[in-house]
Amino acid sequence: MLSDFTHDQGSERLRGMCGGDPSGATAVVLHGAGTGSTNGMLPLVQEFVAHGCRGVAFDFSGHGDSTGKLGESSLRRRFEQAVAVIDTYARADGPLVLVGFGMGGQTVADLVRHYGDRVVALGLCAPAVYAAESWDVPFGEGHGRFSEIIRGPDSWRQAPALEVLRAYEDRAVLAAPAMDAVIPPAVTEAIEDALATRAQYTRLELPDAHNPAGRWFRDHDEERREFVEAVLTGLDDRGWTATSAWVAKELGHDRTVADVRLLSGGSSSQMRRLTLDNSTELVQRTFVKPFFRRAGAGLLTREASVLTLLAGEEGIPTPGLIAVDATAEHCDHPTLLMSALPGRVRVDEDDLDLRLDLLAAQLVRVHDVVPVERPRTYQAWTPPERVRTPPGSLWERAVDVIRRDPPPYEGCFLHRDFHPGNVLFTGAGHELRITGVVDWVETSWGPADLDVAHCSTALALLHGPEHGLSFRERYEAHGGKDLADDPNHLYWLLLDALHYCPNTTKLGGPWRDLGRDDLTPEVLAQRLETYVDGLLQQYG
Repeated sequence: MLSDFTHDQGSERLRGMCGGDPSGATAVVLHGAGTGSTNGMLPLVQEFVAHGCRGVAFDFSGHGDSTGKLGESSLRRRFEQAVAVIDTYARADGPLVLVGFGMGGQTVADLVRHYGDRVVALGLCAPAVYAAESWDVPFGEGHGRFSEIIRGPDSWRQAPALEVLRAYEDRAVLAAPAMDAVIPPAVTEAIEDALATRAQYTRLELPDAHNPAGRWFRDHDEERREFVEAVLTGLDDRGWTATSAWVAKELGHDRTVADVRLLSGGSSSQMRRLTLDNSTELVQRTFVKPFFRRAGAGLLTREASVLTLLAGEEGIPTPGLIAVDATAEHCDHPTLLMSALPGRVRVDEDDLDLRLDLLAAQLVRVHDVVPVERPRTYQAWTPPERVRTPPGSLWERAVDVIRRDPPPYEGCFLHRDFHPGNVLFTGAGHELRITGVVDWVETSWGPADLDVAHCSTALALLHGPEHGLSFRERYEAHGGKDLADDPNHLYWLLLDALHYCPNTTKLGGPWRDLGRDDLTPEVLAQRLETYVDGLLQQYG
């Protein structure tokens, strides 16, 4: 049962409704901009109450039954009003479930930053995020400074809200209506990438819905119930109930997990280090992003088989396979459990020359593997017809090189994603050693040139174009496979490099998480252009 309330906030009077079990988590539902109000939110609030939560919703100033003028409001004032209502109508220090529609998504992120660990679950429905400079600016009448800021091309890309969501580690659900004329797809994609970094994330597709999504949930009981149940999944375990139970079963009764720590630097999956009660350490790989979750069965099954194969190989330090649930039959997401290896990923500049020699020698050893059964044939990650480059003759020349059938090659065993982010090191100077080669989900059969090309691209972006341009020489100096002649080797080099146009953050994002703040999108874009130009001069 919901009851009306009135809350005085400064000179404004906010109207809302609340009810439900005061001892449970409080679900706070925040409407969007424009004509948004709690009127369309009430069935959703009632659904949360029916699932054991306390439910709270209110009209921001200038909306619904609250006083105030919408044009005088701002993102800051919406945040302050939400804090005032939560502090009054939610149990003090109790867990919070935050749900936001449209502009309410920005307010949810602001509340996550404010309340920290109290927030145990998020539900975002066609959410929006905004540039930092818009925070204090009044909304106006649709043609003022606020509108000017948010309509600036890609102004949202540096939104502080994205960093907040990227750091969030608990349950998160993104509901995406199929027909959304309000929120650009790129915004939704950026929010999804942020949530999938650390959160126990699920994307809920609404194939027949449109934005405003609040009205859709108001009128569709089944979808509304599905959304609420998704948000509250595993609430007592921060969303990871099924995975935790699976890990416990695989460990057996003699061992328990004493500590869990999220590892930085991953892009396709979430990596967690599990410390057991006897100090043994394991690593848990989880595919959370929708694309990789859908592909999880093939990827993790392949990695499990490769780890089994390489367990008997000398000179290639790989994790030991513990268990795999590739189809998420038992876990919240497709998951693989393996032993932890000593060492760490190195993306700094110290001992760089030594590290590059070790990388080249290690890649030669990988290519020497002769499997009993060949892995799948390599796949081009971005075929020529799908390459998107900046304008200019340089890029046109580069794309022209790969607009042909692949050159003939003598195949070998490929890691297929070999680069500094997937190699662990210990020591320094003459004691420097590689102690691990990880991430074997893309293992393939194909030309050695392709692994050399991928590592070269990564080195060009991470350490500078000159290091990418010279990696072939290092590989050959350590006795690597015979590589293609110059025109054909150029094909493989550009096939890989052009995959990172125009979004070099595919590689650079995880490196910044490891401390390379200097690798801004602008720096990476310039390095890629210089590298491609160097390839055309060296091999063209």
